[in-house]
Amino acid sequence: MGEGARMPSGLFSAQTSAEVWILHNRLTGVLTEFPVDIGVLDWAIRFAEFDPPVEKRASPAYVGRFTSGAVTHFHFEDGVRVA
Repeated sequence: MGEGARMPSGLFSAQTSAEVWILHNRLTGVLTEFPVDIGVLDWAIRFAEFDPPVEKRASPAYVGRFTSGAVTHFHFEDGVRVA
């Protein structure tokens, strides 16, 4: 996710390819490894021991915007990984 973006600007099958693209374009933002074939909220409940209230699980807005700090992610500034 680029800084200030609402949607990802790329999808890569390998972290190395993503990092080359980020460096080439001098991007600032977060590179996140998303689970495949499962929503992030469902993944967090199943694998990261996350237990949100039932009313949040039933909220389309909550489910659609949910992200988890438990997924692997890296921060970049001007194309350089900083964390």
